[in-house]
Amino acid sequence: MKKTTLFNIHEKLGAKLVEFAGYLMPIQYSSIIAEHKSVRNSVGVFDVSHMGEIFVTGEKAQDFVQYITVNDASKLFPGRVQYSAMCYNDAGIVDDLLVYKISDDKFLLVVNASNIEKDFSWMNENNKFGVSLENKSDEYSLVAVQGPNSNKVLQKICNKDLNLEYYHFFNAKIADVEMILSRTGYTGELGYELYFKGDEKIAEQVWYKIFEAGKEFNIQPVGLAARDSLRLEMGFMLYGNDIDKTTNPLEAGLGWITKLNKGSFLGREMLLKIKAEGLKRKLVGMLGHDKSFPRHGYEIKADNKNIGEITSGTISPVLERPIAMGYVDISHASEGNEVNFVVRGKESSVNIVKLPFIKK
Repeated sequence: MKKTTLFNIHEKLGAKLVEFAGYLMPIQYSSIIAEHKSVRNSVGVFDVSHMGEIFVTGEKAQDFVQYITVNDASKLFPGRVQYSAMCYNDAGIVDDLLVYKISDDKFLLVVNASNIEKDFSWMNENNKFGVSLENKSDEYSLVAVQGPNSNKVLQKICNKDLNLEYYHFFNAKIADVEMILSRTGYTGELGYELYFKGDEKIAEQVWYKIFEAGKEFNIQPVGLAARDSLRLEMGFMLYGNDIDKTTNPLEAGLGWITKLNKGSFLGREMLLKIKAEGLKRKLVGMLGHDKSFPRHGYEIKADNKNIGEITSGTISPVLERPIAMGYVDISHASEGNEVNFVVRGKESSVNIVKLPFIKK
């Protein structure tokens, strides 16, 4: 089992540690609801060092990124980040990822922890551009500082003006440590992600300096459980739950990042066919009325028929109501429709709503 550079801190804080993507990771420190609300109302810090960092270098780096991802990398400029995905030839999703353009001949692809080896293999299999691919995931720590007060906290210990636009990044020093600092995150709040190299001593220096700077804002450590409820309130997808090799970007509501007119890319021909034939199912948001807890895998019914399955669900700590995402037959996917999910044989009513559940 791997451990991140911040593992000793998680142990000292009494975090509940679980296996996730081959790492021992903190699932929670205090309570999931308290951690969730600290991010929504002030500021929280996540150790997400298990995520993958793959660097693409070479004269044709952009051509490679264009070919392997569905979004239009030609729109990027140095210092810009893009949300994208990679598809198999049958349009199934390999992974969703962030694309960082460092320079014309260098890109950073940030991939999901559970998919690092698979993604790296897929990239190498499809490297017909002669670019250099380096998996540097084990060299980097990644800390996410998220919440409305995140800017005030980090500005105290950053050597640059933190006036960064959403989905932009630059190199900076935080707590005297060189890093890539990006205005990104998985919570829907104002937030930043900090990528840096170094051993446990360096990582702990960064962590403690952030917490010192955030003391006046009651900064809290946040585990993977609250990270999941935060992303779900915003309708953000989780690979392995909401998207995987059996789902395509169009039915998953990722048409906005799927640029079918940009030229050749992996999965394009099948995606054009799927679009021409029309979707058979769609990923939708569902909002409940009671306290029934929707979970991954629960059946969705309408008119006494199975019409789909829940992919992610929880009780929203902010709305205090059940929220879920799931695939339903296209005939039932319209906003406002009432459907039911089945809990131990009992049906619980939900309405299909537009995502996100919480408007920001």
